[in-house]
Amino acid sequence: MTEPGKDSSISAVDLAEAEGMAIEPITQWDLFSTRLRRHRLAMVAAVFLGFLIILVTVAPAMQSAGWIDDAAKSLVDGDGRILRNIPPRGSDGTVFYTEIVDGEKVAIQASSTALIFGSDDLGRSVFSRVIFGGRASLIVGVVVGLIVALLGTLIGSLAGFYPGGVDQSLMRFTDLVLGLPLLPVAIVVGRILPEIDFLPSWLKAGPLGIALLIGFLAWGGLARIVRAEFLSLREKEFVEAARAAGAGDRRIVFRHILPNAMSPIIVQTTLIIGAAIIIEAALSFLGFGVRPPTPTWGAMVAQGGRMAVRGFWWEMIFSGFALVSTVLAINFLGDGLRDALDPTQTIERK
Repeated sequence: MTEPGKDSSISAVDLAEAEGMAIEPITQWDLFSTRLRRHRLAMVAAVFLGFLIILVTVAPAMQSAGWIDDAAKSLVDGDGRILRNIPPRGSDGTVFYTEIVDGEKVAIQASSTALIFGSDDLGRSVFSRVIFGGRASLIVGVVVGLIVALLGTLIGSLAGFYPGGVDQSLMRFTDLVLGLPLLPVAIVVGRILPEIDFLPSWLKAGPLGIALLIGFLAWGGLARIVRAEFLSLREKEFVEAARAAGAGDRRIVFRHILPNAMSPIIVQTTLIIGAAIIIEAALSFLGFGVRPPTPTWGAMVAQGGRMAVRGFWWEMIFSGFALVSTVLAINFLGDGLRDALDPTQTIERK
C-alpha cells in the first residue's frame, strides 16, 4: 500500500536505486585505469619516470638559471686548480668553472649543486653529468621504442593480414634481422660510424645515431607478436561481419583488428625501451656508444668503475643507481600495463 497523495508508480530504475542495486556501466577505459591504479609498483614507477622525464627535459633551462653546471666543464678552486675526484659534499662558495670572455679566461661561480655528487677524474660535476646522461639514455630509449613500434606493427600486421606470399617474404626478412647478433653488429657499426665523413655530426656522435641503429635491429620480436595477433583476430566473427558489411581492408585493419592488438604492442614496446637503455649503456661501457663529451650513464659507470678501485666510488654508484632505477621503473610500468590490458582480469563493482 502506498501513502495517500504519493505517486504509486515506481520505475524499475528508482526501485533499483532505492534497494542499492543500481549498476553503472563500466567502460574499457575504466577497467584499464582501475587495474593500473591497483598495481602499486606500476604507479610508483610512473611517478618516478614522470619526474625523471621532466628533470632531464628542463636540464638546459636549469643550467641557464645557474641551478646545475655544464656537464663538460671542469670545476676549479679559487686558485684555478682543477677539483679532481672530490667526494660528495655541500657547496661552500669556493667552487668555480672558467669561461673565455673577450679572449680572457674568467672564473665564474659554480652552482650550489656542483659537488653534491662529487667530481670525476677531470673535475666535472657528477650531479650535472648524471642529469645530462639521463637525457641521452632516455632519447635512445624513446626513439628505439618508436622505431620498433612502427616497424614491428607495420610488418607484423601486413604479414598477419595477408597470408601467403606477403607473409612468407616479410617473415623471411624478419628472420634475417632476428638472426643478426645485436650487440656485435652494434659494436661494429658504432666503430665505423664516426669515421664516415659525409654523415652529420649528430648522427655520428650523438644518441640519435645509436638509437636508430638499435631500433632497426630490434623490431623483429614485435613483428612476430603482431603477426600472431593478426592471424588470430582476422578469423574472428566481428571481422567476418565487417567484411560481410562491405568494409575494406584498411577499415578492417585500423578499426577492428589493430585496436584489439594494441595490448601486446604497448607492453612489448615498453619493455623494449628498457632493453634499449641497457644496450646503449653496454655500448658506452665498451666505448662504442655515444661519443664524448656527451655524458651517458653507461660511459659514466665504465669510467667510475675504473676509478672505484682507487677508492673514488661516487661516479659509479650514482650513475649506476640512476641506470638501474630507470630500467626497473620501465619494467615495473610494463608489468602494470600488461596486467591492466589483460582482458581476463576483472574488477569488483562497487
